[in-house]
Amino acid sequence: MLEYLHLLVAFFRAALANRGDLIAENSLLRQQLAVLTRPTRKRGRLRARDRLFWTVVGICQRDWRRHLVFVRPETVVRWHRQGWRLFWRWKSRVTLGRPRLSLEVQNLIATMAAENPRWGSERIVGELLKLRIVVSKRSVLRYRRRGPAGPSQTWRTFLRNHRPTRWACDLLTVQTLAFETLHVLVFVGHVRRELVHLNVTASPTAAWVWRQLMEATPWGRQPRYLVRDRDTVYGRDFVQRARRVGIETVLTPIRAPRANAIAERLVGTLRRECLDHLVIVNEAHLRTVLTEFLRDYNAERPHRALALQTPSPTVRPTVGLIRSHAVLGGLHHVYQRAA
Repeated sequence: MLEYLHLLVAFFRAALANRGDLIAENSLLRQQLAVLTRPTRKRGRLRARDRLFWTVVGICQRDWRRHLVFVRPETVVRWHRQGWRLFWRWKSRVTLGRPRLSLEVQNLIATMAAENPRWGSERIVGELLKLRIVVSKRSVLRYRRRGPAGPSQTWRTFLRNHRPTRWACDLLTVQTLAFETLHVLVFVGHVRRELVHLNVTASPTAAWVWRQLMEATPWGRQPRYLVRDRDTVYGRDFVQRARRVGIETVLTPIRAPRANAIAERLVGTLRRECLDHLVIVNEAHLRTVLTEFLRDYNAERPHRALALQTPSPTVRPTVGLIRSHAVLGGLHHVYQRAA
């Protein structure tokens, strides 16, 4: 009975109400009815546009609470506050303060810090200032990507700094036409990949190896370090005798061919570019071939490790007729300008 009384009061109230208020009330009730009859899994589930609708109604309509049925008024107030936060975030999207560094400068700072682990932030700021790049110490601290403290230098850097005073030697074998085995000892400098000395013998001994070292180091021209393998042909007292003349012998670890990579690479080049294409007759023939190869290797062969320069840099004419010269009987050719 009470329910019908409420309906009767609402009827007379609607009959006497303003037409605009009646249309607004009808629209609000229809919107709620549409939400309740929407084909979804959860009945009466609100969407973002529904929340936006009631947020706008709460701003424009004074007595909106009287027409709200399926949610509480506090919920609509909360929706409005969330919308205000989103609006303020959009309005404040312009970044204030100091502009961010470009990606190029960020990568440069990270590269400087990685390549120079002993540098502090002030040093990096100074290096960037030399390049006309003005940054703050705080920006460097942000982008330097500091990791765990590393060593002062890498092994590659350490070996590169000692390269001017380091040689390497290695022994290779060559078979002759008469099935005789000849031994070739080579000395190569690390700084310019220069083939310093080589010689041939049929029976290598410790005395012969020592004599080759003396011939390769005349007039005080000697390395500070000599890298070699653990072949017994060098003799037991080679290390002590070399130390007496000021040469420290660096023995390569066992099963570590890359420890003497420069000498091993020279041996490979000697085989690929010379010995693999010839039949060696005897010791004299091999010595003649290697002598010509040594001259061409040092003066004419470009090296990738030297930016395609030769181990023995020479002044070459820039103008003139280009002529070809055969090397090793035409196995290779050298091209030079006629002076």
